Amino acid sequence: MSLFVRTLVRKRDGAELTEGEIAEFVRGVTDGTIPDEQAAAFLMAVCCRGMTTAETASLTFAMMRSGETWDLSRHGFVADKHSTGGVGDKATLVLAPLLAAVGVKAGMMSGRGLGHTGGTLDKLEAIPGFRTALPRGDFDRLLETVGCALVGQTDSVAPADRRLYALRDVTGTVESIPLITASILSKKLATGASAVVFDVKTGNGAFMAETGDARTLGRALVETARAAGRKASGWITAMDRPLGEAVGNANEVEESIRLLGGEGPADLRETVLLLGADLVVAAGLEKGEKSARTRLNAALADGRALDVFARLIRGQGGDSSVCDDPRRLPRPVGRRTVAAAEGGVVTAAATREIGLLAIELGCGRRNKHDVIDPASGFRIHRKPGDVVAKGEPLVTVELGPTAKPNATFEARLHACFTVSPAGTPVSALPLAVERL
Repeated sequence: MSLFVRTLVRKRDGAELTEGEIAEFVRGVTDGTIPDEQAAAFLMAVCCRGMTTAETASLTFAMMRSGETWDLSRHGFVADKHSTGGVGDKATLVLAPLLAAVGVKAGMMSGRGLGHTGGTLDKLEAIPGFRTALPRGDFDRLLETVGCALVGQTDSVAPADRRLYALRDVTGTVESIPLITASILSKKLATGASAVVFDVKTGNGAFMAETGDARTLGRALVETARAAGRKASGWITAMDRPLGEAVGNANEVEESIRLLGGEGPADLRETVLLLGADLVVAAGLEKGEKSARTRLNAALADGRALDVFARLIRGQGGDSSVCDDPRRLPRPVGRRTVAAAEGGVVTAAATREIGLLAIELGCGRRNKHDVIDPASGFRIHRKPGDVVAKGEPLVTVELGPTAKPNATFEARLHACFTVSPAGTPVSALPLAVERL
């Protein structure tokens, strides 16, 4: 039995691993001496048995040290943000240029879709020509010239996480709090941001469906980041319904453009303001949340935020004319409306199932080799608390060129919306559940 297999068996049996054992695992993942099947078995053992705080910290720092670390001090204060993911969550696309528009540099390394949730990189790559795979020099250039950068993880930053991230998506280990914490923080600590705000989702469309679990993860993220010398804060926000109206890729970019131009869904705007205000205060530009929100709202109203987004798109090789004409984004070739069978009030939305159906439509990946159809997606017309009449639309299905929904698709999508008689109490979560 090899040394690593003994470590794997110890974790399978519930033992607490040493820093050295965890470091050996990360080295093996990084250099390829541990094959996928053993790495997957380790992930499953962690998912089932958990990790102590000390083990999680050891995993985080080992993953961070698996590649290069960035020193961004020459840029001054640099903000970052992380969301634990959800359906329709395009807040990063709005937040980064909005922060830059008010004087806060924002350097964000984002990911692809994971499980039933969409990925920021997949959304950005719906913009014709947009490049997310940029070297460190271009990241620095964008921070200097535009004030923000939205890039994907490079091979040189936390390379162990790059491999483990892909394996988690296909092994049913996405929800493990130690693995999530180590994955997020290994990149955040390596890329050198001055402050990080965490958006930890809860509700039936979140990885942490229970608020108590979301709180546990959120506190682990904030406390570990602070222990590493970074400013950190966060919110637990609702994901018992999709965020905004658009679910997909190109349509989420279009919705982000609308919001950056001062329009767009109220819930998306409020989420962006919650997170953005924390970072404006952390940067020392405002003393409190109220004045920070005023500063952010002004940049949405006067066009500065949208102008920064256009410059960011140009700086990353994309077609910035989409900001003036979103029709230049990939467009659906057909649409189907799913209507309410009876009138009443929407009392619940099965958000996770909506996300899974979006993947089935082509918005995400069922395995790491799948190709995304950026034009496919949904437009959500009704959410919990909304009144709907019989025959009115609940959701519109947008069919991209490769979308081939089967005969039961629309019935399954309809079943994601619970419509109850008028006057039935609705127990939806508040958008901002609590501050971490």
